Amino acid sequence: QVQLVDSGGGSVQAGGSLRLSCTGSVDIYSNTCMGWFRQAPGKRRMGVTSLYIPGGTTYAIDSVRGRFTISQDKAKNTVYLEMKNLTPEDTATYYCAAGERCTVESGINFWGQGTQVTVSS
Repeated sequence: QVQLVDSGGGSVQAGGSLRLSCTGSVDIYSNTCMGWFRQAPGKRRMGVTSLYIPGGTTYAIDSVRGRFTISQDKAKNTVYLEMKNLTPEDTATYYCAAGERCTVESGINFWGQGTQVTVSS
């Protein structure tokens, strides 16, 4: 069974940057896609960005497009989320995910434990 360990969260000021990492215990590339979800206080968890492994196609929601970049390092079995120009609205717990459809929770087979990102104004 795939286990995902996500890390790299922290506290930054608005305009700052963070890089999250997600490393799989076994070959994460047995899944169709990898993605990052986030859950802000009082809100439901939602997909933020995803990468489809067969072709490398990426997807991001409008509010993060151009600021967040998902990438992979196959040799390290790791997926990254580079986040730039962070705003307080990006404050949330971020979850790495792997599955067949990485834009919705129902399409996810495996989850990371979550890493907190806090952006202050």
